[in-house]
Amino acid sequence: MSRPAAVIVLAAGQGTRMKSALPKVVHPLSGLSMIGHALRAAHGLDPQHLVAVVRHQRDVVAAEIERVLPSAIIADQDEIPGTGRAVQCGLEALDQAVEPVSGTIVVTYGDVPLLSTDTLSELVATHEGAGHAVTVLTSRVEDPTGYGRIIRDASGTVTAIVEQRDATPEQAAINEINAGIYAFDADFLRTSLASLGTDNDQGEVYLTDVVAAAYQAGKSTSALVVTDTWLVEGCNDRVQLAQLGAELNRRILEHWMRTGVTIVDPSSTWVDVDAKIGQDAYLEPGVIVHGATVIGDEAYVGAHSVLDNVEVPDGAVVAPLSLLEA
Repeated sequence: MSRPAAVIVLAAGQGTRMKSALPKVVHPLSGLSMIGHALRAAHGLDPQHLVAVVRHQRDVVAAEIERVLPSAIIADQDEIPGTGRAVQCGLEALDQAVEPVSGTIVVTYGDVPLLSTDTLSELVATHEGAGHAVTVLTSRVEDPTGYGRIIRDASGTVTAIVEQRDATPEQAAINEINAGIYAFDADFLRTSLASLGTDNDQGEVYLTDVVAAAYQAGKSTSALVVTDTWLVEGCNDRVQLAQLGAELNRRILEHWMRTGVTIVDPSSTWVDVDAKIGQDAYLEPGVIVHGATVIGDEAYVGAHSVLDNVEVPDGAVVAPLSLLEA
């Protein structure tokens, strides 16, 4: 797999269902903002360029992007709505900052915090391996309500993505959904976006229409089906934020336990994504580990201790109910 020409991370959504003065993508889970998780996953592809598209509460979101990944190119979406327009703005900013790129462009979102670099790498490999014009990440779910549906022809080729609000009853019954994450041929993406209209229920420029445009033009289209649906789960409100946070924490704890850390009660233990824990460390119930805390080998952390950006030496004992902070 070659380096993608660019990754465009869309962080322009309003997120009004969060009921918060804080922009949706800046809300944290496991010690890092949602947009921070998205940027790290994208950066892991080692793209030639990374562009983040912002719009609502622009200054706050842009500041968080620059804090997490200073090398990112910031693009501003104008007043024309839609994901297609957001990608156009990202491409325009990329072209102005460097030069028009060719090759593979990956498009992902700032509110899908469990998406991994490995999944994005598999998407790029699938896309480039067969020389597709468009490859979309999909998933099959029991309840597809609210998601775009993947339309395939009799041979199984992806022919279109239809949004819920525009779907016929037959299309709405399809349970393969669009995860909103794509790999595109850069030249085809530019050409298609320039020709897209707003003839849909929302009056927006849909990025999804590029899939139908590719199929109708006789270009190769494909999908990578993700079986682990958590990886493509988006976040729109605080209930989903809590659910995603709990699942991410479960995965973080499982990782450390498999490296030789004892966690007595995973249901009450929380560890941030940037923390490090040594082999044979022992965490009693209720331990909370924040930030870039480092817990050494064979260290013992007593029940209900809170460690905030500190270093616990090898073999040290942290008494129960301790609060340690930098």
